[in-house]
Amino acid sequence: MSKDYYDILGVSKTATEEEIKKAFRKKAHQHHPDKDGGDEAKFKEINEAYQVLGNKDKRSQYDRFGSAYSNQAGGGGGYGGFEGFGNGQGFNINMDDLGDLFGGFGDMFGFGGGGSSRRKRSTRGSDVQVNIEIPFMESVFGVERAIKFYKTNTCKTCSGNGAEPGSEIETCKNCHGSGVVMQVQRTILGAMQMQTPCPTCQGEGKIISKPCKTCHGTGLYKENVEMTVKIPAGISDEEMIRLTGQGEAGTKGGGAGDLYIKVSVIHDNRFQRKGDDIVSKATISFPEAALGTKIDIVTVDGLVSLKIPEGTQSGKVFILKSRGVPHLRSKGRGDHLVEVTVKTPTDLSKKQKQLLEEFNK
Repeated sequence: MSKDYYDILGVSKTATEEEIKKAFRKKAHQHHPDKDGGDEAKFKEINEAYQVLGNKDKRSQYDRFGSAYSNQAGGGGGYGGFEGFGNGQGFNINMDDLGDLFGGFGDMFGFGGGGSSRRKRSTRGSDVQVNIEIPFMESVFGVERAIKFYKTNTCKTCSGNGAEPGSEIETCKNCHGSGVVMQVQRTILGAMQMQTPCPTCQGEGKIISKPCKTCHGTGLYKENVEMTVKIPAGISDEEMIRLTGQGEAGTKGGGAGDLYIKVSVIHDNRFQRKGDDIVSKATISFPEAALGTKIDIVTVDGLVSLKIPEGTQSGKVFILKSRGVPHLRSKGRGDHLVEVTVKTPTDLSKKQKQLLEEFNK
């Protein structure tokens, strides 16, 4: 009896490769024999279907020959140059599709998804974060700061290869430098041919006769680092600066991580920042508001004279153009906004009250 692999996986004949893989993962997880209610026969059937539909060439043959391909494959005889999948026959399986499904299912048989069945891969170095604190004025105009932090660097003695200078690095004879060896293991899915890390070189592909004394063969070395960083003008409180490749060194030729500098800005009671504008307040007397005057305003650039026209009302906001914070990612600056408060006089003398009463009339 022919098998409908599309029906077994619950997908349509027009399903994409990603949809087929997703359906396989879901059903394999559902019927895994180690789970409560699992079904070993169903699990094998699901895998058999995926071995065909998950392979572009095999799927094409299956779509072309239909039940003929299915019957031949199920009997183990093969069709069109393909191996059988049923009755305990051996097959290859992509452990990336299966190894991470069941939280360690692959480890039961000595394999797993990801890098555990392959040669040790290069790994990118970790990112590093350094926190610094700067005054408000330095955040406005920028500053250079020396920072110190502890990180992993490439070993300078061996240049990261892990070998003592002058010693030999030999190609592993067991794996011929590949870092992996092939093994055949029998599982509930049948015989599987898998790549595993070479036990002789631990997946390195090379043998170091004399490890570096500084890094003990790791190629990495922890040390204190001091460097000068430029804090750009206009940076905001809690903003991050990213320095690419200045983090910890990677392993096996992997790139370095990044350095993140988190900037905290100390508050200045004279100013309040809103975006790239600066806001401050000024108080004037009632006569000054009525008759007009000139007052000095403290800005980030120093004292600036501000003309107060006669009849100014309390709460009036004056704008000092381009006296604010420089734009971080473009040219120009924000403005300085001055909010004026008119102070109402108190404890007036008798004569002052009389004058106000006459003015009121």
